[in-house]
Amino acid sequence: MKDKTIIGRTSTANFPEEGIKGVPVKIDTGAHSSSIWASQLRIDDQATLHFVLFGIGSPYYSGKVHSTKSYKVRLVRSSNGTTQIRYRVQLRMVLGGRRVVTNITLAERSQNLFPVLVGCRTLQNKFLVDVSQGKVEKERFEAQNNVLNAELERDPQAFFKKYHMENHRGDITL
Repeated sequence: MKDKTIIGRTSTANFPEEGIKGVPVKIDTGAHSSSIWASQLRIDDQATLHFVLFGIGSPYYSGKVHSTKSYKVRLVRSSNGTTQIRYRVQLRMVLGGRRVVTNITLAERSQNLFPVLVGCRTLQNKFLVDVSQGKVEKERFEAQNNVLNAELERDPQAFFKKYHMENHRGDITL
């Protein structure tokens, strides 16, 4: 068996068949499957799945429509307890300098810091994760945290009512 490649908690991936390079990737050893931001999903009357990788506004968006008849669906439960039905396709990617073929779900990840999440199934028997490696890109969230903390300081009770009274987890759309 080939030696395992060491990667950090974040990395970048290339998708050579799509001509896409340097996509930020979050490595999540707690996630079972991998997912990639996809948009414009549809299934035509010939049962062909069509999708575009990433979305308008993403630096990785090309508008290229991908089509496949080779797809499945998968129930995916997120850490916050919600369950989604997602389409799963096979993609080739280069991660940590290593070419891998992975089953990956197509997901709406426009609000996520990383447009690709790599889970255990992709990592298994190929990679070791060293959490001391890899930087988390924080600028976006630091700015949002500053705005939220300023709002909290102005009126803590109003802040609590707005974000937690009917929403105990504090979910918001940014």
